[in-house]
Amino acid sequence: MVDAALSGQAGVPSPCIDICRLDDQGLCIGCRRTIEEIAEWSRASEARRREILRALEFRTTGKTAG
Repeated sequence: MVDAALSGQAGVPSPCIDICRLDDQGLCIGCRRTIEEIAEWSRASEARRREILRALEFRTTGKTAG
């Protein structure tokens, strides 16, 4: 297995499922991220990635975890 630091991947996994098209609201139909969140992901901190994931949960279910 490739070390996460060497591969450029951090501990928070990407929500990408390789279905990369934007809907009429500007959200990816695969992962439900905005184009800004997709572009930001590779350089985002762990904390910011968790914020994005919480926003995705709210977008898909209408409620937050916890």
